[in-house]
Amino acid sequence: MKDKRYIISLLVENEFGSLSRIAGLFSARGYNIHSLNVAPTNDESISRMTLVTFCSDQKINQLMKQLDKLVDVVNVKDLTQETHLEREMLLLKLRCKKNQREELKRLTDIFRARIIDVTDTTYTIEMTGVTDKLLAFLTSLGEINIIEMVRSGSLGISRGVESLEVNKRGKK
Repeated sequence: MKDKRYIISLLVENEFGSLSRIAGLFSARGYNIHSLNVAPTNDESISRMTLVTFCSDQKINQLMKQLDKLVDVVNVKDLTQETHLEREMLLLKLRCKKNQREELKRLTDIFRARIIDVTDTTYTIEMTGVTDKLLAFLTSLGEINIIEMVRSGSLGISRGVESLEVNKRGKK
């Protein structure tokens, strides 16, 4: 059975060691975190974590239960199982020869990316979108040399009125 991609959203207490305990849960059980993003929320005591992992349906159910039991975890939700919006950000520094500049500008427009810095020999591109869009852009670069690349990992949020709230579990 092939592992499936899951995107998990968590609200965690913004305290020393919270991230370490969650990462420890993954490593202790042999799970791999494909991407991880942690940032503050509108409540200073809570951070939002978006985590992507690949595993079986059975393992994800076990993992969700184990995450839910952690003291630091206020709420946890598998976004994969519902309609959600997902985005990733890419910053890309390219070495661009003069004869490649027009092609790079064309690709940037096609993929709705932005050129945010230009020097005599480099272009820095900013792009957001679903992971497949970012990968398609990278593939389309062809012979243009990538100097440096930074990706945020996936961010996800439920569509419509659904939300990940502090008060759903009553831990807080």
